[in-house]
Amino acid sequence: MRVLLLGGTADARRLAGRLAGRADLDIVLSLAGRTESPVPQPVPVRVGGFGGAEGLARYLEAEGVGAVVDATHPYAALISRNAAAACAATGVPLIALRRPPWVRQEGDDWREVEDVAGAVAALGDTPRRVFLALGRNEVRAFAAAPQHAYLVRSVDPVIPPLDVPHADYVVARGPFAEADEHALLAGHGIEVIVAKNSGGAATYAKMAAARALGIEVLLLRRPALPDVASVEGAEAALAWLDARRHPALRGE
Repeated sequence: MRVLLLGGTADARRLAGRLAGRADLDIVLSLAGRTESPVPQPVPVRVGGFGGAEGLARYLEAEGVGAVVDATHPYAALISRNAAAACAATGVPLIALRRPPWVRQEGDDWREVEDVAGAVAALGDTPRRVFLALGRNEVRAFAAAPQHAYLVRSVDPVIPPLDVPHADYVVARGPFAEADEHALLAGHGIEVIVAKNSGGAATYAKMAAARALGIEVLLLRRPALPDVASVEGAEAALAWLDARRHPALRGE
């Protein structure tokens, strides 16, 4: 059975690793192509968009895809909506691997904002030292608030740099250790973090470090995702695929 795995996350990479070498499954991992140097994957990879929901539906039919696993980032709402629409149109079974959001703990100073523009506004007029833990394209909006000093971390370099007087850059890919995040935030005198509520363990360390240091965190609100069947972990996704591949497992 051919399986389309919509990826771009550590969850998708882990699931691909579990599926690699399965003789009964033909796995294709799809990446959006926004990262210049994606990490190596254990299964065949296609890069780029499909041309919306209709293009994805055509791909599913042309390639004889028997199941789709949506393991994209929680903020990649567009591809999730396209996958739901395409699978509904073609009758291809779909499961979403959904990562639960982080939950506020005692000592967290969190404020949720609607989007990047909301985060820019929430920083206020008084100059602050801001850590931007966002994608390299999203950070460009902060040029509208040049009074702040920014520390920008991204997987790929921010080129050209932000058009602001004060900005430092870190190119790095998670997972990150809490001790390292604590040192980074303290060393740069960070007063506020702007981030996404991505969930998972790979980038949570900055949240724990912020709690320990008493740093405010502005969290972008998660987008609404389509109402489809979903699981939280790779094991559950594997069980779902096995049930699609072997109908006896689901009582048929």
